[in-house]
Amino acid sequence: MISTPTPLQPLSGNTDDGAAVLAPLFKALGDGLRLRILRLLKGDSLSVSELCEVFELRQSALSHHLKILVQSDLVVRRREGTAIFYRRVLPAGPDASLLETVFHHIDQQALDADSAAGMDRVQAQREHNSLHFFQGNVDRFREQQELIASWKDYTQAALHLLDHCGDLSRLGLLEIGPGDGALLPALAQRAATVVALDSSEDMLGKARATSAAFANVTCQLGDTATLLQTENRFDVAVANMVLHHTVDPRQVLHDTAALLRPGGWLVISDLCRHDQAWAREHCGDLWLGFEPEQLSAWALECGLESTAELFIAQRNGFQIQVRLFHRPTLSMIGPKQ
Repeated sequence: MISTPTPLQPLSGNTDDGAAVLAPLFKALGDGLRLRILRLLKGDSLSVSELCEVFELRQSALSHHLKILVQSDLVVRRREGTAIFYRRVLPAGPDASLLETVFHHIDQQALDADSAAGMDRVQAQREHNSLHFFQGNVDRFREQQELIASWKDYTQAALHLLDHCGDLSRLGLLEIGPGDGALLPALAQRAATVVALDSSEDMLGKARATSAAFANVTCQLGDTATLLQTENRFDVAVANMVLHHTVDPRQVLHDTAALLRPGGWLVISDLCRHDQAWAREHCGDLWLGFEPEQLSAWALECGLESTAELFIAQRNGFQIQVRLFHRPTLSMIGPKQ
């Protein structure tokens, strides 16, 4: 007797489920403009108006592509006041390795000339807005900051992690964005030399007045990019509630890592991601905080290791992350496995 073969069946319906998940993803990736958008969102978050400026498109023409990217779980959108911002997802879940591979290949492509020029315009506008805020609020700086978080809380936590770096009495320290200079006396008492770096002449004037009694403090006008062009290098750097005021926080982190000597330390205090958009207008914030995983990823990109972290909740709903990163010496970097 000849038996009839049993037809092959899909494994628990996984074939159809997989197609349903992957089809929108690969459809989204099949368009040149959408690939350019994903490349542009590498390490950055852009509003709809900023994306329109970069690509010189009307919002109606861009919205269709953004909708597809959101539906395919390649980007997420977030409303901040009257604006909507877009950023790439952080790969997670069962498809994390696939997304990491996709983003890796997209990021290998250089920005086209038009997109690069558009980003230059966006960055210039962000920088103008930030400087304009601080020039108009020099005398109210501390008051504005206290709207968000207690200076005493996050500064004490930053100094606590700084003291974990050991004896700094023979070392050079860099403070990025000293504001009114309130932290400089504590830094001057710990380190041999301190450079206070700020891009606002008005704020730097406040910092000079605050640190006038300390001969080992130098106030310097500029940013991390200009400082990299000098021979100055440091053993320790501190960015105390600064990154969310910078135009390109990822690049500032990369620059700072390059300014550190091997074995150097970086202390960062900043806001965790939040949705209180009023901070943009009232406190000069360019970014509404950062996911801790995002800071860790940026640090890893530039060779920094996360060694300690503290999280401080504020009564108004904000949360502060205080992080300590270390740049290994060559002898501490083992061979790749």
